[in-house]
Amino acid sequence: MQDIHPCHFLTNERQRWLDDTIRGRVHAYMATLLRDAGCPFAVVGGPDDHVHFLADIGKKILPVDMIAKVKQDSSKFIKTLGSEYYDFYWQAGYGMFSVGPTHVDEVRAYIVGQVEHHRKQTFQEEFRAFLVRYGIHYDERYVWG
Repeated sequence: MQDIHPCHFLTNERQRWLDDTIRGRVHAYMATLLRDAGCPFAVVGGPDDHVHFLADIGKKILPVDMIAKVKQDSSKFIKTLGSEYYDFYWQAGYGMFSVGPTHVDEVRAYIVGQVEHHRKQTFQEEFRAFLVRYGIHYDERYVWG
């Protein structure tokens, strides 16, 4: 593993599109998209209103291009899963960070356990705490946009 990054992005307006009936298929599809983009390692997880992935991005594609492709192609895929998903799309933007090799297993477990984790703490609460903990200045108007 060379260039490991956890990434997250939200469904439009945090709508709960990724219900139990499609979540597993969507995550598997996204993992395939990441591998097809040149990521030899990819883990995808998340609850019904956002997704996280951990991937070895490598050197073949720019992160911004990879995320745009994953969001675009997965959105198209979700719309094929039934007429109730025709209006699905991802919110603009994403968050991406770096993680050292000694923390990969911890982040992987975190991503796999997302559904249970967010029963105790909302994504917004967790993300704000993360930004504060690492001294990242932010403006609420642009974080959830």
